[in-house]
Order: sequence, then structure tokens, then C-alpha cells
Amino acid sequence: MTQACNRTEEMAEEQRDILKLSCDWLSIQEVVEAVGSTSCGAISVFIGTTREDEIDGRKVIGLEYEAYELMAQSEFTKLCADIRKCWPTVMHICVHHRLGWVKVGEASVAMAISSPHRHDSQQAIQHCIERLKANIPIWKKEVYDNQETNWKENSECPWSKLGSVHRTMK
Repeated sequence: MTQACNRTEEMAEEQRDILKLSCDWLSIQEVVEAVGSTSCGAISVFIGTTREDEIDGRKVIGLEYEAYELMAQSEFTKLCADIRKCWPTVMHICVHHRLGWVKVGEASVAMAISSPHRHDSQQAIQHCIERLKANIPIWKKEVYDNQETNWKENSECPWSKLGSVHRTMK
């Protein structure tokens, strides 16, 4: 009987960290299924969509995303390690992010995190989106109804704040 228990412990599920950058539509079901686990009673999900907005009289019709993909994967690995340091019970982490054109109303990012209990996965998902915006090299350009464009700075990025201060001081 003891041997069977030891074998079960040895066959413990390995943690999964998945980052997918793609020009394809995001499948929320795929993201949720990627973090499913019989040892987890909670899956927390965040879906970020392109919102309709008006800036200086121009209507936003969509966003264009670009990424430095190799660096994004490296930073994502660091983010997952950070999440597990803060919330050790987190089992699986999955983030899918669109690249290219994303029109108003469409999802640009979908993420899910599983853990045995909801508290850890909920806190981890909040941390994940904040750190993703701050550290993962994914950039967005707003496209307006008059076809003008504007690259956006994420307020979470430490270098954008420093850059703003530096530009103001000149």
C-alpha cells in the first residue's frame, strides 16, 4: 500500500507555463483548458478587450500590437517564477496575446491561472496582468477613425515614467 502512495506522489502533475503570441483570434476555452487540473478547485480568468474610446475628437477603431517575441518569452518565464514565489500553490499559468490588428470589441489578451483555492489564483491573475503590461515587450498603437495612429505607453512601464520625466526636463 505504501508503494502505491509513493508512486502517486512521484506522478504528481508538473506545472505548465504557456505564452502564445499570435495574430489569430483568441480562444478563451483553449486558455481555460490549458490550466485545468484535478488538483485545482479554482481557475481565474482575465480577458482584455479593445475598448471604444475617443481621444482629442478622434474615435479609436482598433489597436495594432507588436512584440519582441524572444524577449517576451524570457520575461514571461521570469513573471511565472515571480507568481509562484508569491503564490506557491499556483499550478498552471496560460497567457495568449494577440498581435497585429485587433478591432474594438475583440479580445487582445486572455489569461488563466489555476490553483487549489480561488484566493491565490485571483491575486495571481491581477499580478499577472499588471506585470505583463509593465515588463513584457508588447506594444500597441491606437488607430483612429481618421486613419491617424498613436503609439501608447503603458503607465505600468517603469521606463515610460522615467522617459516622461526625462522628456519634461529637456
